[in-house]
Amino acid sequence: MPKHVLLVEPNYYTQYPPLGLLKLSSCHKSRGDTTELVHGIETNISRDPDVIYVTSLWTWAWKPVWEAIGFHSKSFPNSEIWLGGLYASLMPKHAALSGVRPDHIFRGVFAEAEDLLPDYDLVPEWNKRVGGSIVFSSRGCIRSCPYCAVPQIEKSLNSLKRSIKHLLWPGHRRVILFDNNFLANPGWESILGEIEELDLTVDFNQGLDARLITEDVARRISELKIELVRLSYDYREMARYVKRAIDNLTSQGIDGRRILVYALYNFTDDPEDFFQRMRDILQWGAVCYPMRFQPIYTLRKNSYIASKWDAVKLNAVQRARRVIGEGGAFAPYEGMLKVKVQGCTTFDEAFREFMAPLEATR
Repeated sequence: MPKHVLLVEPNYYTQYPPLGLLKLSSCHKSRGDTTELVHGIETNISRDPDVIYVTSLWTWAWKPVWEAIGFHSKSFPNSEIWLGGLYASLMPKHAALSGVRPDHIFRGVFAEAEDLLPDYDLVPEWNKRVGGSIVFSSRGCIRSCPYCAVPQIEKSLNSLKRSIKHLLWPGHRRVILFDNNFLANPGWESILGEIEELDLTVDFNQGLDARLITEDVARRISELKIELVRLSYDYREMARYVKRAIDNLTSQGIDGRRILVYALYNFTDDPEDFFQRMRDILQWGAVCYPMRFQPIYTLRKNSYIASKWDAVKLNAVQRARRVIGEGGAFAPYEGMLKVKVQGCTTFDEAFREFMAPLEATR
């Protein structure tokens, strides 16, 4: 007998639709079931569901997950409730305290739905506003970065594809690649060929591995319809790879202001290490986006302070991003280079104006 499936996205902030739930919808519809998607504690539900799937994101966004589970379990006491997603995968014991049965907490990637076209019919506002298909052409990663959740959830590089056409929604003019390390997939050139053939705009949403951006890779990227290239510069030992990647990209005509480099801080670094990486990025002509480290198991965002940092300096970076940043990033404009790069040699010199008000209240 066909089932009715309720898909629940908790009331936390995200700019992307719940990909896992959309794939589950396609999976159930292939069996003859019906589905509907709601957000948070929404009450406008067509009929009682037989099964409810609740997704989750970062561990610090657990409260909206618990709220959604509590509300829908009371509203539909006879429905079977499952919880999946990032928080459920990383902290299943904590997630079980929400009221979901421990054996109904799904960890990792649901293989049966992985290669299905997501049901974008459930998110018409996304289709109208963005018109983009979210795609994993691979899972996992060849790296094992200690600050990343990917090794815990997706493991090493797997689920490699050479074609993504079957994952593109008709009418979408953009493809958003969620691969953790797109260039590590041996089929990356074939996939870029499909994107060019279909004349799609591409967004390497999780960034590209600077260590893999050769001259040939940079040339292929420059031939795409792409608005932004994202890289990361997480520790000083990566300097030569990041500089080479930026040089290769700019030599192919990609403006440095379209190259955004994430600079991880508040991990094993100290403020001077972060400042030097910020200087490097700006001097190399790219945009620096400070990325504050969050432990993958934290239950409260921005609560962690690494041993080499303090609250005053962490807040100084955040305030600088708001005051002199553009969308939270530092761009290589003449004023920024003259005042914060050429005119400063230490973190305290560069961020003094953003620390003083905080220090005065200590």
